[in-house]
Amino acid sequence: MSPLVFDKMFVIDQSRCIGCEACVQACEECGTHRGQSLIHLEFVDRGADTRTAPMVCMHCEDPTCAHVCPADAIKQNEDGVVQSALKPRCIGCSNCVLACPFGVPKYFALPDQMMKCDMCYDRSSAGLAPMCASVCPSEALWFGTPADFQANRRGELIHEFRFG
Repeated sequence: MSPLVFDKMFVIDQSRCIGCEACVQACEECGTHRGQSLIHLEFVDRGADTRTAPMVCMHCEDPTCAHVCPADAIKQNEDGVVQSALKPRCIGCSNCVLACPFGVPKYFALPDQMMKCDMCYDRSSAGLAPMCASVCPSEALWFGTPADFQANRRGELIHEFRFG
């Protein structure tokens, strides 16, 4: 699959996350997800210090979640965005969750299917930021051109934390 044809990119900078959960609330209010938040915060406790990290689909160039789906329910479109499981096809087997290195797809009882972030494709394909990035006060989630990202990038970290 070719790289994204968008002129913009979606960046996740976990060192900037302040744990406010504005991204979670914005995603939940998005009309395309039927009231479900497709992003969540991981709380990582390392002794005296707890950090938060937004967990959202990375839209891999070669998405293993799509490759392992026996029902062919997860698709990567021509823009490179990995679309959520399609209800008529999704059988809820959880192969996508097991295959995803980030564990992003989640099972939702209603509507009885696996769901994952689709980068608010209705918005991002029109050049608008995904809901989560549009409300993030610390710019831990950011959507824009590579040039804008470099120009606006802060020099100092908000939180310094090594994952892994």
